[in-house]
Amino acid sequence: MTAVAKDHPHTDPHRHHAPPPVARLTFAPHTGTARRIDGVWWPHSADLLAELPEMLTALPFDWPRITHATVNGKAWPALPSHILVEGHVVRLRRTAGRPGPDTVCLVSMGRGRWDLLIIPPGIPEPTGVRMMAQMARTGELTPA
Repeated sequence: MTAVAKDHPHTDPHRHHAPPPVARLTFAPHTGTARRIDGVWWPHSADLLAELPEMLTALPFDWPRITHATVNGKAWPALPSHILVEGHVVRLRRTAGRPGPDTVCLVSMGRGRWDLLIIPPGIPEPTGVRMMAQMARTGELTPA
């Protein structure tokens, strides 16, 4: 018989793990006006391969399936050509040479496109919360 270490998380039935962080995501109010930025996303880290699936599963239930995601910005490392999110392939692209803020462009083939401003993961919480609230309320953002 072998001894099992009590502090190993997979062997201690009384040990609880913290739930994964909730996706921080908000959208501009619906209006008849076309806009350049549809919402904001505030990832918890710069690990896009961990953060993107969490964000995609947090999208509103009535959104079509996202098939492509393009991130703009130098903060993201090289990406694979695709990832699997809830059993569906999402194709990935990264652009680093485009001017402007970091964004993620979500595409559902034949259904639509949504551009989200990315709030940097390390931004102070009061600033990030203010930016998300402002987007939800007015559909516009002032610089952080």
